[in-house]
Amino acid sequence: MVKFTKQFEGQLVPEWKDAFVDYSQLKKDLKKIHLLTNKVEKKQTETSFIKTIKSSLGKLSIFGNKERESSRAIKVHTKLASSGSNSDVYETELLEKIADDTDAAKEFFVCLDTQLNKVNQFYKTKEKEFLERGECMKKQMEILIELKDAFKQKQATGESTQESKEDDSISCTISCEEDSVRSRTDQMQLQESCLEDLENNGVGALESPRSEEPIKINSEDSKLRTVSAISYLIKEDLINQSSSKKCGPDGVNKLRISKKKLSHAEKMIKGALTELYKGLNYLKTYRSLNMLAFMNILKKFDKVTGKQILPIYLKVVESSYFNSSDEVIKLSDEVEEWFIKHFAGENRRKAMKYLKPHHRKESHSVTFFIGLFTGCFVALLAGYIIVAHLTGMYRKHSENTFYMETAYPVLSMFGLLFLHLFLYGCNIFMWRKARINYSFIFELGSKNELKFRDVFLICTASMSVIVGVMFVHLLLLAKGYSLRQVQVIPGLLLLVFFLILICPLNIFYKSSRYRLITVIRNIVFSPLYKVVMLDFFMADQLCSQVPMLRNLEYIACYYITGSYATQDYGYCMRVKYYRDLAYAVSFLPYYWRAMQCARRWFDEGETSHLVNLGKYVSAMLAAGTKVAYEKERSVGWLCLVVAMSSIATVYQLYWDFVKDWGLLQHNSNNPWLRNQLMLRQKYIYYFSMVLNLVLRLAWLQTVLHSSFEHVDYRVTGLFLAALEVIRRGHWNFYRLENEHLNNAGKFRAVKTVPLPFREVDEED
Repeated sequence: MVKFTKQFEGQLVPEWKDAFVDYSQLKKDLKKIHLLTNKVEKKQTETSFIKTIKSSLGKLSIFGNKERESSRAIKVHTKLASSGSNSDVYETELLEKIADDTDAAKEFFVCLDTQLNKVNQFYKTKEKEFLERGECMKKQMEILIELKDAFKQKQATGESTQESKEDDSISCTISCEEDSVRSRTDQMQLQESCLEDLENNGVGALESPRSEEPIKINSEDSKLRTVSAISYLIKEDLINQSSSKKCGPDGVNKLRISKKKLSHAEKMIKGALTELYKGLNYLKTYRSLNMLAFMNILKKFDKVTGKQILPIYLKVVESSYFNSSDEVIKLSDEVEEWFIKHFAGENRRKAMKYLKPHHRKESHSVTFFIGLFTGCFVALLAGYIIVAHLTGMYRKHSENTFYMETAYPVLSMFGLLFLHLFLYGCNIFMWRKARINYSFIFELGSKNELKFRDVFLICTASMSVIVGVMFVHLLLLAKGYSLRQVQVIPGLLLLVFFLILICPLNIFYKSSRYRLITVIRNIVFSPLYKVVMLDFFMADQLCSQVPMLRNLEYIACYYITGSYATQDYGYCMRVKYYRDLAYAVSFLPYYWRAMQCARRWFDEGETSHLVNLGKYVSAMLAAGTKVAYEKERSVGWLCLVVAMSSIATVYQLYWDFVKDWGLLQHNSNNPWLRNQLMLRQKYIYYFSMVLNLVLRLAWLQTVLHSSFEHVDYRVTGLFLAALEVIRRGHWNFYRLENEHLNNAGKFRAVKTVPLPFREVDEED
């Protein structure tokens, strides 16, 4: 049977953990009372059999009056927190000696009252927040319904003009003016005139989603609300028309509220309702779990002290605000009704799939195939290493250098990619174990969220296929087949994986693949897209995959230019254009990340993003000096490499430890760490900082030129690149831990979805 403590910690909302009842502290206070009671009982043990019988009879004689006497044991006082506050504060007064140690009992009830007051205050704050959001959603729904009904009524009128058939929209007309710029008052008048034109298009009395009475479009409140909707939907059109001197043949221009924009607004409201419903469910979970916590701790108290305090204090808890208020339940029912009626076609089951998405059940077959493919991968890799050793393909002065120049980069590229993906699976496993809400941080839906078993299955299956194909390719070369005959095999392998990535069929985790493509698009076209957590997290991963990107560029050059067919293996290294492009690839991840920092500074206005941008600029300068040193190995360039790389390393280490991980806080309760830690063992954090420092110094290989004896430099490069990937996978856990704690500090458990229709104040 699972203990209540583990059950309680396993079901609570991670971001609201500090707002829940501190059940562990209450248990510690109760344990003190229990230990003191046991000591007193041992001292007062009566050795006489007669005294034992008398004591037992005495207990039996008062047993029937215990409930009546316990009613005078405590009294809970209720008072206002302050003169201007409506929240109640509870204080318990001990009317008689409950435990052998009165101070310990007082300490327990003080802690209990504090927890009850904390729960009530948090619940009231969150309830107010969700109710305000619900009221805003009500107005948004009313606007959306009015505009949707306008489209329906327009279609019902049976307009047969060619324009209405080609463009399904609501249109209104404005007169042309000579001035190129109109004032805000003029634009408002245009909107009102457009509103009158909409009335003529069929916007009449529409039904409200919250009441049975129709909403009259010509009433002041409804008119103001609809104008705000128009101001959103045709804002750009108004600006364009205001700044344009072009007029129609009849001296007027037409503005249209397109159905496309209306569909986009509907999608935004749908997402906002889903997040609101999720937040309301969290609040209901908060109520039920805290109620169970109070009930369980009071039961334990009665068991330890022999008193019956539970009925007295539980009445106070049941009548407190967090348990007696039903506003959340009402709003939750209303959200369900809105969603079922307007987004699910009166189909409750369909609506619940959106509001309460079910996570995919983890199948045992996935675990079986992970083990199967792992065994295949290990066996094939061992065979590949043996054959490569016998043929001497990876030796430094081997005659078969063409293999290391053409085929080995394919294996190296896939090895680094799936090593990174495997470490991501390990991250997911640790995040779940530490109760870090990574799916909320990355804004992953139930459809495109990969479990750690799915990630491991993808890695083991893919690497089994890759190593198997490369093993066959190496065997064919060892048997005497010419490179021209078999060199197409690595290219086909790369092509197959690319086709799987863009495959439109609903196979091989389609939603996750397309989400990955979207994120890569956002990164490549930075700073054109608004930057979210998943975008810059993925860009950071690419900063650790520079060798993989350079291998990809080289392989693309090798196969696209046809060098594999002409057996001109050094073509891509001789042509200056491709050689310079390879160096440019080394800068791209840092450039993309720097552009993301610039976009975040532009959107949010925080100077810390500019400081972060400087970190990636220093990394680009360090990479540039390394490229120059590779071309001209002189003492001057070597000193510049050491200087720039040292500055960049110190910059990066500071940002890793202080900003990304949130460590090295001077006033922390944990020396050189932070106040809150997700891992219990503190030494793990110190070890992680040292490990990150050591792996950050991998650039020293550029200066030392260390290599394994009789091993090709490409093998050494793969080993060093793998160390950087391992460092990044290790970095990922603490980066998300810090992000999770920041969310928990602000009690952010649901995301705030922007709404399409802005509210218009009376001043506007």
